[in-house]
Amino acid sequence: MQYKPLEKYGAIGDRNAIALVGRDGSIDWCPLPHVESPSVFAALLDADRGGRFAIRPAQSFDSVQRYRDRTNVLETTFQTAGGSATVTDFMPVPEATGSTDLPPALFRKVTCESGPLELEIAFDPRFDYARDVPEIEPVADGVVAVGDDERAVLSSDVPLAPSSDDPGANGAVTLESGETSWSVLGYDETIPLELARFQEILDGVVDYWRGWTHDCDGSDCPVGGPWHDLATRSSLVLRLLFHGETGAVCAAPTTSLPEDLGGVRNWDYRFNWIRDAAFTVRALSELGHLEEARSYFQLCLDHCRHHDPASVPPVYGLHGGGDFEERVLDHLEGYRGSAPVRIGNAAREQHQLDVYGELILAIYESVRYGEAVTTDDWAVMCDLIEYVCEGWDEPDAGIWEMRTDREQFVYSKIMCWTALDRGIDLAEAADRVDAPLERWRSCRAAVREAILERGVSERTNSFVWSFDDEATLDAANLLVPVVGFLPPDDDRVRGTIDATLDRLATDDGLVRRYDGDDGLPGTESPFVVSSLWLVTALALSGRTDEAADRFDSVLEYASPLGLLAEAVDPETGEQRGNVPQAYSHIGLINGALSLADADDSADGPPASPAPLGRDESIADVASNREIVRRPTDTE
Repeated sequence: MQYKPLEKYGAIGDRNAIALVGRDGSIDWCPLPHVESPSVFAALLDADRGGRFAIRPAQSFDSVQRYRDRTNVLETTFQTAGGSATVTDFMPVPEATGSTDLPPALFRKVTCESGPLELEIAFDPRFDYARDVPEIEPVADGVVAVGDDERAVLSSDVPLAPSSDDPGANGAVTLESGETSWSVLGYDETIPLELARFQEILDGVVDYWRGWTHDCDGSDCPVGGPWHDLATRSSLVLRLLFHGETGAVCAAPTTSLPEDLGGVRNWDYRFNWIRDAAFTVRALSELGHLEEARSYFQLCLDHCRHHDPASVPPVYGLHGGGDFEERVLDHLEGYRGSAPVRIGNAAREQHQLDVYGELILAIYESVRYGEAVTTDDWAVMCDLIEYVCEGWDEPDAGIWEMRTDREQFVYSKIMCWTALDRGIDLAEAADRVDAPLERWRSCRAAVREAILERGVSERTNSFVWSFDDEATLDAANLLVPVVGFLPPDDDRVRGTIDATLDRLATDDGLVRRYDGDDGLPGTESPFVVSSLWLVTALALSGRTDEAADRFDSVLEYASPLGLLAEAVDPETGEQRGNVPQAYSHIGLINGALSLADADDSADGPPASPAPLGRDESIADVASNREIVRRPTDTE
């Protein structure tokens, strides 16, 4: 068996589970019943033993994939010498069906456009990351896979039978033009074969996605113009990644897809990272999805209530807890032979100072869009900000989760400053007399002074990786003007952009995260989100044409469906890392917003937000989408 490029997969889901469907009609990755559960199909990580569920023509074929307009309903159209057919794949979202009695399920409808056309079904489940090979038994209208502790029932109007030479089931059907066929996989339960009801479920799912999706007539749209459709697709990806039961954001629905082929940088991303919070809130709020943005920041804040402020974990399970022990699945060969395959993530135990700033910034953004901060919320925020005052000068693992000794990462300090700065703004706006403002202001000034004295290279006039480092770059420092630490026209911001272009960027618009030693063998591929941060920094700095050109270059690497992985191989242009990646799609939306802002402010630099009045909502100034402050060096 061969592995497909990641660009040849589409993602479907019910906001609890997500499956990847290949352009060849094969579902090669699907954990059930939740995205963080063990896999039922994992051919993505081992083409021979991982398991898959395929529907495709018996003859040689060409195929294309597309999403039904403004939905996460995926259509794969096959063309053979004798005819054509389309497989429509979806999972029923509970809100769409009006019922919670449906088990987690994969629905696959085949429609023959011209025929006759013979299609084959290959059902080959492997429970528990292919450690449990189930028994396949015939049942009415299908087959059942029975494992040690799991079962899955495939119902179909195509006759299915257990295979004689492998532990799976097969079937075949010849369809004439206009004929349809249904196959439905129910996890742990049987879904009765009711074809008319299936069509009603499909119609409801289509209506659900279209009812949620950002829509406009092209006028007064925050992401109008050439990037509108990709930004809309990115919002739909984020909606898939928002866990329906808890509101947590899954960083990606896959594990162990390598950052570089044959390397060891293979991580499990099926968790919720706090650092996604601020930029997720902004992206969703700008597209009108205020409820999701508010619930997400509240979820992150709720997590912090249960931890000492000094030990807030940077990552959480989608249900709040979760098994984070990092383990290697030695029996799987990995995508295209890239072992190890890991489940769990040791980043849970890391100390990352940047998350405090990202969390307080998310709250600040939420307030700008009309959210109220309760007394309990404020108490948690004060505890976090107080910890920043005490611990900002500690070394940490940094935004990139270094598995080396802790360092004094500059970006972590910038986000500590951001936590203090936004906390002060919120306290002043709400006249919080209990806030120790003088202490916070003094600490903010001390953090700022340390960053400017020890975090900027005199030789390159750019922000660097860690304190007292004169050479190493970190692409995260492109966010300096975005969080308002310095204005976009500051020479040190310009120097950071130019140094990034010179040393971290490729000619094709891609940007590596850093050029320092991360303690791991091999090399990393350029990251999509850092490439999009450069777009935003350029746009804020008035280099709009350059920003737009680089934005277009990065978007060339999106899949034909508009999906983005974590990274891109600069030699082949193939996507690398886990897919679809929330951070990448958040970066795309915010990059488009930044370019739109730059167009709106073509006659001058972006405006600073209006001061926050005690009795006004920050939503009144939400049209100023970038939070750009212009502090002095003596602040």
